[in-house]
Amino acid sequence: MTADFSSLSGQPAANIAFDDLIGAWAGNLKGSKTSLHLRTNHQVALEADTATVLSNGYAWNRMDGNGDPLWEVWGTYEHRLTRSAAGWKVDGFAFRMTHERGNFWVKTTPGQ
Repeated sequence: MTADFSSLSGQPAANIAFDDLIGAWAGNLKGSKTSLHLRTNHQVALEADTATVLSNGYAWNRMDGNGDPLWEVWGTYEHRLTRSAAGWKVDGFAFRMTHERGNFWVKTTPGQ
């Protein structure tokens, strides 16, 4: 699967296994770091056995220990899906950040 968080991380889009992506999220968002992630206003475009889902996103991360405990981000998502005999599967997505505010330390420091 291709995951593109380049607008958020500065790193280019990359092919990554689902388990590795979930492991990276779990390694960052644990213990002392709490978070909330929301998606809304979904727009779905179907074309045969493919679909594109556009949505708006908002998230915050909170962690005490170095000043303001909150970091927030807004942006848009684009998820690409493919249908097979086993059903629909996400085969790629991108998050495009439009705004962020708060403590950059909270964004970049993994929870303990």
